[in-house]
Order: sequence, then C-alpha cells, then structure tokens
Amino acid sequence: MDTEAEGDDATTDQNAMSNSSTDSMNIGSSSSSSAAAPASSNRYENQKRRDWNTFGQYLRNHRPPLSLSRCSGAHVLEFLRYLDQFGKTKVHIQICPFFGQPNPPAPCPCPLRQAWGSLDALIGRLRAAFEEHGGKPEANPFGARAVRLFLREVREFQAKSRGISYEKKKRNKNKLPQQQETSTSSQLSLPPPDAI
Repeated sequence: MDTEAEGDDATTDQNAMSNSSTDSMNIGSSSSSSAAAPASSNRYENQKRRDWNTFGQYLRNHRPPLSLSRCSGAHVLEFLRYLDQFGKTKVHIQICPFFGQPNPPAPCPCPLRQAWGSLDALIGRLRAAFEEHGGKPEANPFGARAVRLFLREVREFQAKSRGISYEKKKRNKNKLPQQQETSTSSQLSLPPPDAI
C-alpha cells in the first residue's frame, strides 16, 4: 500500500531516539526550556522546538559527539538519511513493476522513506531555529548547497517513483486586482443615501 506522508512524518517517529532530557536542551543558548515556552506557541513553533531538540540529541549521540559549531551540511545530510528509517512513504525502486504508478495494485518490497515534503518542511524549521538560537545565516548548515541539492534530488526521484508531480502551484496575479475591482464596482453601483 502506498502511503502519502505529509508534514510531521520526519519528526513523529524520531522520538525513538530522544528522551525527556532533550526537552530541556537548547543548543547555543542556556536560557530557555520547553517549560519556558509561552502558552500561546502555535503548532509550528512547537514542532520547530521538537525538531531542534531532536537534532541536538542526534548531535550528542553522534560518534564522536558533535558540537553545533562543527556541524556542516554533510552532517545534516547524515541526519536526513538517518530519519529515512522512520519514513512512512513507499518509494518504488526503478526495477519495481510499480515504479511510476501513484496507486499500485499490490504490495511490493520497496522501502518506506521520508516524504520529500516532510524533509523540506523539517529543514525549513531547523534553518529558522538555528538562526533563532544565535547562528549566523551564512554559517547555517541547514541552508548549505549540498542540503538544497539533496532535497531537489529526493523530490525528483520520489516524483518519478510514485508518479506524482511536485510542481509549484502558480499564483494567479490577476485574481487580486479582479477582487478589488469587483468590490470597488459594487460600491460604485450603490445608490446615494439621499436617494432612498
């Protein structure tokens, strides 16, 4: 069965490697913890915090342990490959008879991987968290060229493998002016108040 995994796929099952000590870990800063998070934090902020804590746990479990200042794009790629074991998206290999079919008719032994969209969102959250924790944008390992190329390759391969297009949605620039014209013209067509 082909499972479409979105958004939280990359972080839901990572908790297998993290424990309660990661909740108080804050790489690059010593002032905040999960208990200090404001009650008004939205889902994105909570997910970003969990992702940051998980990545910190990954760095501490790395052999030899890594500090964030020594972390590079190569380490980020290693982390993304590690996360693949927790994926829920069927990615057909090229010799699979179902390669390129969005809805295969039968099960196959192809691996489950992280969905491209999940990895892309994860990297976006980690990139933001890095800078929020005092990292310089030019030294951000999550924005490294190697990471961007890796994500592009994953997207292209998964699109071919699963028969799904990941084309960007085009914004309709004419839609906004049409709405403004409609609201303006409806205001203009109202009779003056003294005519009623």
